[in-house]
Amino acid sequence: MARKLPELSHVKAARILFVAGEARRGSRATIRPLAGARISLKGRRALYCVTLRPKFFRASTPEQRVETLLHELLHISAGFDGRLHLGRRHATLSKAKFEALLRPLVRRYLTSADTSLLSGLAHDGEMVARQWLERPTGRNSRQAYNEKHLFIGPVQMITRRQLHS
Repeated sequence: MARKLPELSHVKAARILFVAGEARRGSRATIRPLAGARISLKGRRALYCVTLRPKFFRASTPEQRVETLLHELLHISAGFDGRLHLGRRHATLSKAKFEALLRPLVRRYLTSADTSLLSGLAHDGEMVARQWLERPTGRNSRQAYNEKHLFIGPVQMITRRQLHS
């Protein structure tokens, strides 16, 4: 997604931890900045954690999943420094204005999307995803977290509608 959309060219996917997590109201996903946390994967420090919630896996179309991922990536600061973009937080930007930024990105991405990513997002059935065995507690936790605090577990994806070619 970052390679296809110039607005996200600052995003480095390898520095984002994606995990499956618990439900949180109607949320499909959340992004957490990791500026003050010590989380590393394969020896590289993760700067953001995107938690995909059950609604992402169980109540979404592939297009909604693309929109969810782009929504979370849009929150990342332009400096890609483990912080959120101050002007694109829900507390400072109305839902309508955030949607006005997001919708064109979703449309443009879907017209030139990576087919392997789209086919993965259109999967219906069991898959595996990273999940926390022990989730970091505080923003400025002194404990370092890495692969030993995660496990790969099954997640059931229920896709509401397949993408049209």
